[in-house]
Amino acid sequence: MTSPNWLTVTQGTAPLLVSIPHTGIDLAGLDSRLVSTWLGRRDCDWWIDKLYDFAADLGATVVHTAISRTVIDVNRDPSGVSLYPGQPTTTLCPTDTFDGDPLYNMGDEPTPSEIDQRRETYFVPYHAALQAEIDRLRGMHENIVLYDCHSIRSVLPRLFEGTLPVFNLGTNDGRSTDPSLQQKVSE
Repeated sequence: MTSPNWLTVTQGTAPLLVSIPHTGIDLAGLDSRLVSTWLGRRDCDWWIDKLYDFAADLGATVVHTAISRTVIDVNRDPSGVSLYPGQPTTTLCPTDTFDGDPLYNMGDEPTPSEIDQRRETYFVPYHAALQAEIDRLRGMHENIVLYDCHSIRSVLPRLFEGTLPVFNLGTNDGRSTDPSLQQKVSE
């Protein structure tokens, strides 16, 4: 399978798959529709790809996108289910920043058909690559770990109270991984 030029898959043989969904700054030609290109890139997970650049050397498989989360957030549920029910959150194709600032010039927001097109162009291939690597690694190992890498500004009052931790090993309340693995990694 040939990956699109915005998607990088580095195959390893260790039972570790590293997903880097938000370091992309490629705005896919949307520049003139955005309030500013800086706002279109501001919520990037800056430097996560550099922080985890050692992973491939350890034999991990790494899946990384160059597309900005402003174009599409490949780490969101495409059905629109909120990550944090009852709280503000970003959507599949965000129209505002983490701070609530509008991303698009008035009238230039993505239409439902454009969101569908972005889903097919970016979301589907990203997740197909992840699934292909999960299947490949499960063919080699009884158990594998999918490590989803993120960063965020420490203070975002619109989204979170207080100051966020420097390092957070989340398990989605025990639904995404066995909490014992979280404990082992944090020791």
